[in-house]
Amino acid sequence: MKHDSCNQEPAGAQLRQWRERRRLSQLQLALEVEMSTRHLSFVETGRAQPSRDLIIRLADYLDIPLRARNQILLAAGLAPEFEETGLTAPEMAEALAAVEHLLKAHEPFPALAVDRHWNMVAANGALAVLTEQIAPHLLEPPVNVLRLALHPGGLAPQIVNYEQWRSYILHRLDRDIELTADSGLVELRDELAAYPGSANDNAPPGRAPIALPMIIDTVAGRLSFMSTVTIFGTPRDITLSELALETFFPADAHTMQVLRSLAGS
Repeated sequence: MKHDSCNQEPAGAQLRQWRERRRLSQLQLALEVEMSTRHLSFVETGRAQPSRDLIIRLADYLDIPLRARNQILLAAGLAPEFEETGLTAPEMAEALAAVEHLLKAHEPFPALAVDRHWNMVAANGALAVLTEQIAPHLLEPPVNVLRLALHPGGLAPQIVNYEQWRSYILHRLDRDIELTADSGLVELRDELAAYPGSANDNAPPGRAPIALPMIIDTVAGRLSFMSTVTIFGTPRDITLSELALETFFPADAHTMQVLRSLAGS
């Protein structure tokens, strides 16, 4: 088990950065957590050392990720609150079994699990319909699913509404970066944003859908998917808190028929 202590800023400075990231004034935050603005100011400037209870209260209100909470506690000279268990550790076996069960239960529709940097942890057999035409080097571990989607050698040439989907992915990464301040996600976004546009941007005209589908030309023909993301509720482990399941559902009757036919054959 390990703890990430890469942020060497003092605890108060880290708390200030998270407050500013959440666009709150000292007065607003102090009122919400029932402390004086003066005390909060002293904590942020290092004139007062925050207690464990205060750090946890502030972290809860600021919705600070578990990984960053540990960093703040360590910077304050306190023991970390959360463990970080490797995916191959025996303690993760039950959680991973639950993930595998959910992915399998979602067949014949594609589903996968990713870590905090969108690297694929597991996938079900139905994902193959989306990956059959992808350049082999992009499928070598670790497989990053966002790179897979936007890379010219990946799904990009197959995605019919590529520009819309590209914009959605970049905005999604922006949101993740805003929530987590993760430098790895910043690097990934810079890489994806540098990829060239796609000539395959032939989204059907007409009224905009209520949710953005991914329309893709596969070996089985043109398919359309909606996606949802699921996370574990109330995790007490960093690795588990950063694990997400992305499940794809048919966005139309044709796609549902094709996927069920492929599963039957």
